[in-house]
Amino acid sequence: MKLVPSGLKSDKRELPLVALKDLVLLPYMVTPFFTGRESTINAVDAAMAADRMIFVVCQHNENEDPSINDIHDTGTIAHILQVLKLPDGTARILVEGRQRGVVRRIKRERNYSYIQLTPISINTETDDALIPIMAAVLKSFTKYCSLRKSIAKDALKNAEKAEFADKLADVVLANLQVKKELKLEVMSIIDTAERLDAIAVLIEAEIEMLNLQTSISSRVRKKMEKNQKEYFLNEQIKEINKELGKEKDEATEIDDYVKTIEARQAPQEVIEKAKKEGARLSKLQPMSPESGVLRTYLEWLADMPWADKTEDNKDLKRAADILDEDHYNMRKPKDRILDYIAVRQLREKMKGPILCFVGPPGTGKTSLGKSVARALDRRFVRISLGGVRDEAEIRGHRKTYVGALPGKIIQSVKKAGSSNPVFLLDEIDKMSSDFKGDPASALLEVLDPEQNSTFVDHYLEVPYDLSGIMFITTANSIHNIPYPLRDRMEIIEIPGYTDLEKLKIAAEFIIPKQKEENGLLETNIDIQKSALLKIIHNYTMESGVRNLERQIGAILRKTAREALTKGESLNAEYSKTITARSIKKLLGKELFSDDLVYAEDRPGLIHGMAWTELGGTLLPVEAALIEGKGELILTGQLGDVMKESARTALSYIRSNYEKFDLEKDFYEEKSIHIHVPEGAIPKDGPSAGITIVTALLSIFKNKPIKKKFAMTGEVTLTGRILPIGGLKEKTLAAYRNKMTDVLIPEGNRKDYDELPSEVRGTLEFHFVKTAEEAYAILFE
Repeated sequence: MKLVPSGLKSDKRELPLVALKDLVLLPYMVTPFFTGRESTINAVDAAMAADRMIFVVCQHNENEDPSINDIHDTGTIAHILQVLKLPDGTARILVEGRQRGVVRRIKRERNYSYIQLTPISINTETDDALIPIMAAVLKSFTKYCSLRKSIAKDALKNAEKAEFADKLADVVLANLQVKKELKLEVMSIIDTAERLDAIAVLIEAEIEMLNLQTSISSRVRKKMEKNQKEYFLNEQIKEINKELGKEKDEATEIDDYVKTIEARQAPQEVIEKAKKEGARLSKLQPMSPESGVLRTYLEWLADMPWADKTEDNKDLKRAADILDEDHYNMRKPKDRILDYIAVRQLREKMKGPILCFVGPPGTGKTSLGKSVARALDRRFVRISLGGVRDEAEIRGHRKTYVGALPGKIIQSVKKAGSSNPVFLLDEIDKMSSDFKGDPASALLEVLDPEQNSTFVDHYLEVPYDLSGIMFITTANSIHNIPYPLRDRMEIIEIPGYTDLEKLKIAAEFIIPKQKEENGLLETNIDIQKSALLKIIHNYTMESGVRNLERQIGAILRKTAREALTKGESLNAEYSKTITARSIKKLLGKELFSDDLVYAEDRPGLIHGMAWTELGGTLLPVEAALIEGKGELILTGQLGDVMKESARTALSYIRSNYEKFDLEKDFYEEKSIHIHVPEGAIPKDGPSAGITIVTALLSIFKNKPIKKKFAMTGEVTLTGRILPIGGLKEKTLAAYRNKMTDVLIPEGNRKDYDELPSEVRGTLEFHFVKTAEEAYAILFE
């Protein structure tokens, strides 16, 4: 037995097929269509010869002889009202939709097709449950007709006259001006309630779209009215100014821009560009958007310091005094600036140097840039590159974009008002890149002395000469700067400070500055040396002095508040001494302790030295033998390079066991565990190689090394010890933690003279070329 879906009649009909490409015919719809397709005309002739009934269905494609896959699965049984054949062979057919039907299959006659279909029954009785849905559809359709002015005038009347739900659905759907696909989708729904729901949703979506269109049209109309009003008002203002003799027409304004640019001695290319853009501006309406864009562009050209320069200070002694007045020590960067001033005395025209100050945070890199500007009598501008990821931040946006502006380079030069300022590019190692471009690549031209004389900002569209600018960049690590960019800069390292240097900086610079900033007299508060050392060791953990300055400022403020609370006057007679014992009361509990230093004399406990962006630190390494089968266990969140160093160290010892008086199978019955404390902190790098070799030899021989001994150096598979970086920071960490001896690679002997004198005077240095030499020293 074959089941028939609800709403479908069980009987089948066969009718001539008329497939139309752009027309969706629905019941109760009277409409004409034109056709020149031979099979369609033959189908119409066959119907006229019989009962005038055809089956009209929508076709998906252009096929002249459609198959069942080319037509929609639901169509409409239609009655032919009129056929008019035209002289050109086409025909105009007027039809009336009667009833929907579902396509079953297509049969082919000699010169046309007819279709076998199942009619969809029409329920002329309306269920009570459908009445609310019909009312909602009719209400929405009424609103739709009021918004859609192009709809037929009798469409709403026909909908209101619909006696039952099926007819209402057909009439409303027939009059909706929506996409063909949406109509066909709703037409295919057999259940009446579902069909009405779908029509209601469709109408609401159309109403929302029409409301949006109406709102947009209203806003556009109001804006046009406002522009028209502004135009008339501007014309009236012009006439009033003309009567008062205050008229200054646009042509005069454009001439003023060009004259200003010429007066600033801009290159001829810039003047020609200004004239060209001025000519374009003169042809535009004053209220047009492009007029505002061009006017802003000409203002930028007129405001740029094309040839404005400040006169450099050429007095070497004065420049040296200024640099020493602002910063302690820093001989390398100061000497480089004084060298530049000396060469300026010998050669008037020279390109500005591109310097890069590299060092830990708080060492005075940024403030040194300001001092350089003061020493040269130049203006100073600074931009921070931290987090910059858009190339347009450097090169600017093209002026065709809404709200376009030049990049930070040109903006800063304009702000300086001079074509030869000291320009500080802060945090150059903190840039990043994404789909918007790579700002580091954009800086290549800026920081290349051979190219920056013709730097073109996207907004200005004309070359600007940056060669007179002294560019200074700052970074915490050169490893994060792309090599092509690093290659264009002169790297000057600014290492961290020793405790003695910090004491001098605090006494000569920080304390006087903080007293002045906090309204205190020089004699009011005296901070003892022991108190400063307490702050340095237990309240700051840095290579620089930034946190030291914060803590000193906090002490001065708290002391001043305490005095005023007691009713004391902070005049010249008031005096208070800050001792080491009073620091805890003023600053609270200690924030930092010294690095981990092993007090016990035990095999496998070795002190390495490491470099971080915050300065140097001791790197303790622990090694132990445990029951096992020669496995190597590494813990302490070690990076790949450090793990490889550990494996290299073990392989070196195994291949040279005789040199260290070890048994051939010394490692076979034991597993080795190497741990680097403070496991939450990631660690990496090859310079711990000698430390790991020493820790392994210590446990294999069950012999501790000399106390207070720190070491650093990369070890190869043949036992050579390679030079390392960051020697000053590492030895400062050893000095700070009261080590007595340090073992470093022979290749770093060249760096020895650059170490602070107190470090060289306190620590005993052992320079070694191979691990065997280190073994002889450490286990003597």
